[in-house]
Amino acid sequence: MKISHVLSGLALTALVSGAALAQAPAPAGSAPPGQPEIKTIGDWAVRCYPMQSASPCDMFQQQNDAKSQQRILALSIAYIPHLDRHAIQISVPLGVAVAPGVIMHTATFSSPSMPYRRCDRGGCYVEMLIDNATIDQLSHGGDSAMVKITADDGKNYDLKISLNGFGAAHDQMAELAKQKAKAPPPAAAAPAAPGK
Repeated sequence: MKISHVLSGLALTALVSGAALAQAPAPAGSAPPGQPEIKTIGDWAVRCYPMQSASPCDMFQQQNDAKSQQRILALSIAYIPHLDRHAIQISVPLGVAVAPGVIMHTATFSSPSMPYRRCDRGGCYVEMLIDNATIDQLSHGGDSAMVKITADDGKNYDLKISLNGFGAAHDQMAELAKQKAKAPPPAAAAPAAPGK
């Protein structure tokens, strides 16, 4: 099975569900029916959605403009237990140069360029599987990471994301995902062609 099919069918279910990046996380507590359960750990929200999914939980952080409260950056990471992989969604405003993609970096780590998968009225999105080594680097990345984007005019911008609580939030999210995940059924074999 191609990774793109896994992304389309599994990894992004929780990440791009209706509430995933459209709204800031609600306060922690008991969730109303259909809404995610949310726990705050450091500067991260750990969310588990009440749905049958291979990745029902994610960890999420959003940065808004202080004046307009418009979303500047949102980052969501989900763990997919049956693949032992992570999926990431990074959301940035429109007006970015798409070709350079996004680079995450800390004082000791820099990711490869991550391509945008799509843009809509709400912004442009990186949506992809990432390796576990990237998560390990972020867990030990210090107080913050930067998300480097390039604007249409060619200027580079570093958008800051807090790593306060990242490791603990990740561990909690991964454990909850293991408990709640429903592995997809194995691919069904194609029926044999009828004989003549």
